[in-house]
Amino acid sequence: MERSGASQASIQAFELRPRASRWRGLSQFVRRKPLGAAGAAVLTLLVLVAVFAPLVAPYDPYDMHYENAFNPPGLGFLLGTDNFGRDLFSRIMWGARISLYVGVISVAFGTTLGAVLGLISGYWGGSTDIVLQRIVDVLLAFPMLILAMAVMAALGASLNNVIIAVGVVLIPQAARVVRSSTLSIKENDYVLAARAIGCTAWRILFIHVLPQCLAPYIIVATAALGWAILTEATLSFLGFGTPPPIPSWGAMLSGGAQVFMEKAPWMAIFPGVAVTLAVFSVNLLGDGLRDVLDPRLRQG
Repeated sequence: MERSGASQASIQAFELRPRASRWRGLSQFVRRKPLGAAGAAVLTLLVLVAVFAPLVAPYDPYDMHYENAFNPPGLGFLLGTDNFGRDLFSRIMWGARISLYVGVISVAFGTTLGAVLGLISGYWGGSTDIVLQRIVDVLLAFPMLILAMAVMAALGASLNNVIIAVGVVLIPQAARVVRSSTLSIKENDYVLAARAIGCTAWRILFIHVLPQCLAPYIIVATAALGWAILTEATLSFLGFGTPPPIPSWGAMLSGGAQVFMEKAPWMAIFPGVAVTLAVFSVNLLGDGLRDVLDPRLRQG
């Protein structure tokens, strides 16, 4: 009976240890990188706003109240109304859904595809590396925003096409970073030992090389998220992004916000603040994760 009690206690301790270690790691991150933790908190708040926008938004973002057009911020309309009488607060909340959706999906698509290309290119080398890197060089030859605009011009304005355009632009950077990591990792002793015992190339690549590339991949993906949100806003501002009347932060900064800037400055100020807050919080979180995950910076 004593052995049984001791074994049950050890099992409970084993089950609680991972949970405790996760909380310990989170508390250490907050203590060591308070700015990164603040960025994560703001980003979490934005995600909650985007998820629960249909429940907490005071008005429908598409409803037009012409009698209340150009209302300044106040009790009835917290952030004022636009030239069609639509509530800016509700449209900004719904716009968070568009911006974060485009940012997350495009980053997942672009950086993951780039990481796969970088893994294959760096591990196999030879003609495979030459061909893939020339494709990457072609993509890098264009300014990032110009390339995104060219893709949008070819595909047309829609939400899914914005994701494709932003994702394509993110491929080269992720491919270069993961390729450089793969080139150094594949020369390690454990990779050479795996080859010696007859492991297949794909097994070595995904079991031994890929896990070691996750840290630089996470750093690149987090840094790209802020750029993706800003690019979606820029494309919408230039007329290449989500078509009206979809509430997008970038689209809210164009059109009426430009024409009526002097009469209703809140039409441009509050969407601009939303974009700035989202990008700034993502950059703070990315800097914190970089310092924690990059072995060269862990001592800082």
